[in-house]
Amino acid sequence: MRKALIPLALSVVLAACATTGQSAQTPAPAAKPDYQVPAAPQVDASGHPTLAQIMADPQWIARSPQQPFVGADGKIYFWQQRENSSLYDLMTLNGGQLQKVADKDRYQHVAGGVWSGDRYAYSFEGNLYLERSGQVRQLTGSSDSDSNPQFLNDGRIAFQRGQALYSVEPDTGLVRLLAQVEMKKAPEKYYEPKGYLATEQRKLIKWVAKKQDQKKAQVLEEEQLQAATPDANPQPFYLGEGRRLVELSLSKDGEHLVVVTEADQKEREDKDVMPNYLGNGGEIEVREVRQRVADWKPNPQAFTLIDLKSRKQTELKLADLPGINTDPLAKVREENRKAGYKVDDFKGPRAVHLIEDWSWNQSAIQWSDSGKLALMLEAEDNKDRWLVTADLTSGKLSTQNRLHDDAWVNYQFNDFGWLKNDSLWYQSEESGYSHLYLKTLNGKARQLTHGAWEVNAPVLSKDQKSFYFKANVKHPGIYEIYKLDIDSGKQTALTDLNGMTDFVLSPDEKTLVLTHSKVLNPPELYSLSTAGGEPKQLTHTVSDAFAKAPWTAPKIVAVPSTHGDQPIYAKIYLPKGFDPAKHYPAVVFNHGAGYLHEVHMGWSDYFREFMFNSLLTTKGYVVMDMDYRASEGYGRDWRTAIYRQMGTPEVQDLQDGVNYIASHYGVDKSRVGTYGGSYGGFLTFMSLYTAPDLFKAGAALRPVADWANYNAPYTSNILNLPGNDPIAYHRSSPIYHAQNLKSQLLIMSGILDDNVFFQDSVRMVQHLIELHKTNNFSMAPYPVEHHGFREPSSWLDEYQRILNLMEANLK
Repeated sequence: MRKALIPLALSVVLAACATTGQSAQTPAPAAKPDYQVPAAPQVDASGHPTLAQIMADPQWIARSPQQPFVGADGKIYFWQQRENSSLYDLMTLNGGQLQKVADKDRYQHVAGGVWSGDRYAYSFEGNLYLERSGQVRQLTGSSDSDSNPQFLNDGRIAFQRGQALYSVEPDTGLVRLLAQVEMKKAPEKYYEPKGYLATEQRKLIKWVAKKQDQKKAQVLEEEQLQAATPDANPQPFYLGEGRRLVELSLSKDGEHLVVVTEADQKEREDKDVMPNYLGNGGEIEVREVRQRVADWKPNPQAFTLIDLKSRKQTELKLADLPGINTDPLAKVREENRKAGYKVDDFKGPRAVHLIEDWSWNQSAIQWSDSGKLALMLEAEDNKDRWLVTADLTSGKLSTQNRLHDDAWVNYQFNDFGWLKNDSLWYQSEESGYSHLYLKTLNGKARQLTHGAWEVNAPVLSKDQKSFYFKANVKHPGIYEIYKLDIDSGKQTALTDLNGMTDFVLSPDEKTLVLTHSKVLNPPELYSLSTAGGEPKQLTHTVSDAFAKAPWTAPKIVAVPSTHGDQPIYAKIYLPKGFDPAKHYPAVVFNHGAGYLHEVHMGWSDYFREFMFNSLLTTKGYVVMDMDYRASEGYGRDWRTAIYRQMGTPEVQDLQDGVNYIASHYGVDKSRVGTYGGSYGGFLTFMSLYTAPDLFKAGAALRPVADWANYNAPYTSNILNLPGNDPIAYHRSSPIYHAQNLKSQLLIMSGILDDNVFFQDSVRMVQHLIELHKTNNFSMAPYPVEHHGFREPSSWLDEYQRILNLMEANLK
């Protein structure tokens, strides 16, 4: 599948926090800059860690376990950053003690492979391996990259090498070519000249006729030999020029192949560059960057079904998809035209591609054991998702489920698969929340889970009688692990840890490896029997310095909304000795990514901000951190409230939040400031520009100023494309509202930011200059920083400026 771009600011989260879950290839986490952990934590007079300590490399907090998995040997493995190093080690537990896996043994312990009975096949460093009964055998070894292993029904293991699929027989080691695709026209094996002169020349010149007959006989002989020799390598399948391969998917019987291709068009232009002013050679380096949504063009995919025996090629009939020729943006285009904008005309049929779920590694093409084919497809305009089955002879598609959303179909909650009885299970937001469904091919869908909560990361048991999943059933901010019996519908909570909990199911399905955290406790690993009992803590990686620090724990409150029935959940940090009779200054933190769950009872993705907010309370501030509309965890309507109006519902929620802390916690509304990064920086802009009396000061970190400069996969979901909906971009981009700035604004951006370009801040600064806002803003650029800052010195400088801004304007 194509790799979707990481959602806004999530790259910061992934780089900064201890991630959990099972990786497809269990790669070592990306190396961080080298550093030295301070010998002793730096604290202020109250004993609270200083700002310099808070912004130091986070290893001083904990070397939390990352990417845990259960190996084929039944042991638990995970990655851990090496002490005082940028490198990571693969660790395991031996007799309750942490033990590093030797580099020479790494190849034996890899996650993300496939199982068949007691056999486990996986790819490591481009080669294929098989583990059985504790013995590991290498099956391939070459300079090629072998990936995507799968067991075929006859026991062979298929794998991909470049644009070809091979099989290997585990017992003999015999490797055979199954199919190879070429993105070019099929060469002509024999050309028989036509026309008057060619016909006459064959009659007149015997030498010419002889050569033609010899070539024709040779081609015929090769074809007959190929047909009579089953061990011969099959000829390539030619799919035409000007295309590139997206995905290959082989049926479990090895007889059918789905080839997904798209036009080989440019994904960026020569103009898509940015400068690095501190290049190694002392000169300015030019770096390539992604395309902007304003320049992006749809690239429809084509789906070719190949019968490997008959070599018949059939195109899947996308015209069978309901709604494929209907324009879901007809009203939007008309609204823009009436407003005087020129917009693109609709040209059907709509472009279609495999669904791109940013939360899983599975393919959007699934084969049943009996050879049936299912695909999950999505319209490029993000309004429709189709779960379809395909007839292997005709290519005709049967829609098993169509999920339509006038806003956009979520880029999560798209898991699906086959049951042994050729029924389909799938995940969907159609009820308003992510839930599980079951459907026979000719019957109606049955909803398996229900409620105002969300199913995450479902795993089907091997006996296909149960699902394991993570969900926030008892509170929006508490995630526990559940087991669902499919037949009875009985749902059982397997954990009751009251925080943030993720899980990995062991291959034998007897153990859950849990990654659990609380607000004041970074992630640790636990084990739990699937039969029940109490979880057992396996790791203890939190430092004493962090554990003993007097952090201010936030309380989670439900702020009433003036724009809907659902409350706005928020974290409230109160100064020690809080006196409701006093009048306090306040700071509001805006989380990034937009669609991200921040107000929960686990360890925050924004752990530096958590510590900074705690520090602010020691200086007399009340701090609020809101899950404004568009945040994750609260259902479809909460997520899509920002459709075509980014920054409007969120600022309304911030206004409700400020009113709430003013009435409940003695906050002086004339002394409230705000800060946030990425999407949070965008909200800082929007709140200061569209509600200019709400905050007296605001710090916008790596902020979006104009959504037309951001990437297509994220932005087009929410605002459509600029060529279709300029109203949405003008309404939602801060640069169009900057004339209203009255408060003090601090803009901070990394010059090497290839997510939200530094150019965005440059354009905003020039616009503010031309608006004569000289006394209202300042800017700090960071020459060596990307979107997620990497150097502790940069983090410290950034947050010292935020603190100075608040102290100067709110005290």
